Amino acid sequence: MKTVLITGASTGLGSSLALLLAERGHRVWATMRDLAKQGPLVDAAAQKRLAITVRQLDVESAASVTQCVEDMIAAEKRIDVLVNNAGAGFIRTTEQATEDDIRWVMDVNFMGVVRGTKAVMPHMRAAGSGHIVNISSVGGLVGQPFNEIYCAAKFAVEGYTEAMASYVEEGFGIRFSVVEPGGISSDFVKNVQAKVAATGGLLQDSYLPLLQRYLSRGRDRAAADREGVFQTPDEVARVVADCIESASPPLRLRTSQWAEDFCRFKTAADPTGKLQQAAVVSRLL
Repeated sequence: MKTVLITGASTGLGSSLALLLAERGHRVWATMRDLAKQGPLVDAAAQKRLAITVRQLDVESAASVTQCVEDMIAAEKRIDVLVNNAGAGFIRTTEQATEDDIRWVMDVNFMGVVRGTKAVMPHMRAAGSGHIVNISSVGGLVGQPFNEIYCAAKFAVEGYTEAMASYVEEGFGIRFSVVEPGGISSDFVKNVQAKVAATGGLLQDSYLPLLQRYLSRGRDRAAADREGVFQTPDEVARVVADCIESASPPLRLRTSQWAEDFCRFKTAADPTGKLQQAAVVSRLL
């Protein structure tokens, strides 16, 4: 049994992963920014007779993250796994995005990962073990149209994870994995659309024809999904749970064949990232 802290667990992957890990016998702390959204998770856990601890945690607040981790340590005496899952998409061109928009995307998707990692590191170092799983995206490996700000944040998560793994695992026995799903059938896309609507909708500018073409292709893919772009949250959760339970987890992990194919030019030579990690350690440590 592992004690696991999951961020962004109100819906989607975070909720599915919390339920699955609890079913597999792990002690799960499922956290979310807004506790008013805990109902579906709590109801699902009760229906399955699962014990899941639900707590408030806002990845945009260092104080909130630290307090939740300290509460978990006080209650459980340890934290074995952190899943940095909370994140948010964003579709705007660089010209269209305000600096506040950009700061928000980086804060939620990248700084949230840093804050979570920073909070658990002292406890994992003291234990001489631990596993930090960062939920990235194929957008963390491959830049995509109109997603440059989001992709930049996920690229940052990828580099951060690689760098931490290069010495923290060697020195303290703490492992790192970065998970790269393709599309997930969840509220993620709806939340992206809501953010666009809240910040002025589709702007009538020179980018509009390209954006409309991009959105149209996306709707076509979602409607038919003949390519297997989209997975359910439960499908991705199984991949993440298996990674958590692995005796030798990969540094880098795609969650579907579509994601593997989409990223193949970046990952074919080293699918798990372990070869690059070993090369960095041998050259620099």
